[in-house]
Amino acid sequence: MSQLRHDAEFDPTMVTEITDRGYTVQRANVSRELMDAWRSVVSRGFLDSEPTDEQLAAFFDRNKDYRLIGIYDPQAAVPEMPVATLGAWGARLTVPGGELESFAVSAVTVAPTHRRRGLLRSLLGGELRAAAHAGFPIASLTVSESSIYGRFGFAPAALAADAEISVRQAGWIGPEPDGRIDFLTREQGRAVADELHERVRAGRPGEVDHRAGAWDYTFGTMPAVEKAGAIRVVQYRSPAGQVDGLAVYTVTENETNFPDSTLNLQRFIAATDDAYPALWRFLLSLDLIGTIRASELSIDEPLWWMIADRRAARVSVLDHHYLRVLDVAAALEARRYDRTDELVLDVSDPLGIAGGRFHLTTAESGAATVRPAESSATPDVELGIAELSAMLLGGVSAVTLARAGRLRSPDPERVARLFAGTVTPQLSFWY
Repeated sequence: MSQLRHDAEFDPTMVTEITDRGYTVQRANVSRELMDAWRSVVSRGFLDSEPTDEQLAAFFDRNKDYRLIGIYDPQAAVPEMPVATLGAWGARLTVPGGELESFAVSAVTVAPTHRRRGLLRSLLGGELRAAAHAGFPIASLTVSESSIYGRFGFAPAALAADAEISVRQAGWIGPEPDGRIDFLTREQGRAVADELHERVRAGRPGEVDHRAGAWDYTFGTMPAVEKAGAIRVVQYRSPAGQVDGLAVYTVTENETNFPDSTLNLQRFIAATDDAYPALWRFLLSLDLIGTIRASELSIDEPLWWMIADRRAARVSVLDHHYLRVLDVAAALEARRYDRTDELVLDVSDPLGIAGGRFHLTTAESGAATVRPAESSATPDVELGIAELSAMLLGGVSAVTLARAGRLRSPDPERVARLFAGTVTPQLSFWY
């Protein structure tokens, strides 16, 4: 398994670039004081309020072994507060027919006082080089600002749908499975969530496994979570007694029209084709709820085919899960393909990490082999590392990218058929 420990050495080019500008770079994990300052800066960067002492203590307990990096300005009024941050860890990413270990990136901030000084370019570029050196075949992140990461070779590979559903307009025409729905305590929900998520993740390209403490935030099962008492949890059990689904939600009351309150769906995990409609039918039948708001849904949700009036769901689509291939051969060999073919790919990389010319061969078993191609070999497709990253999960067609001028191929339909997936990529949460 690839590793980039929290105490692993920094990329030397990154260190040189940062120190030459008069800054320092170091891990925040070395002391509670530095971690508290790092967490406070991240909260400010994402427009959150200042964390409480209880929240800081919980963060320290759950994140001291993750890779948390800060860039520091010795001339700042508060020099222990970083002017740029980045957090990372190893996460298992599902790809069609397999999985990869991803260098998962989060908490990327640059202080408004220190923008346009090249800090993000040095920090993220250096960490991507360090991750590649450690053996990670891919990096991943969820984004707040989509315009930032393309220049680093990232591209959206799994889109997300946000929906606002009018309950009274929707109507139900979907299945009505046997089994039962029950309310759970938050602790009970937390106890079964990880196993359920792993069952779903195995077959859904774009999903990653949960970090150890992330479920406690979802279920409010740690003291630092604000308004934890507002969280409600229901489960679906099959007729055989198997727990196959969970829904986690809160309710916002409509103060002027109480029967028209809003249900905010926080997490929805359905591991079977019975759990999915059973949970949605329950949510759409709750008393006093006029609207359901849900995010991080698939852009190809079965729900749209289970309600009588599809216009009851106002859906918006946004980019969500970004990938960045760090090792072309390892990334392409990790997934499976539905047809046999041979392609020569000419891949360019703005950071010089993973570019080159590659010969991809797929077998009847679905497995692939990738080897370096001769420089004289005529490429079947020429594309950037971002475009390859976007296609890896099967979420975008090579034909679409060719029409957008993002790749060149004499036969983009052939490339599209090879990389096509049968399951729409999805990531059901932020990280």
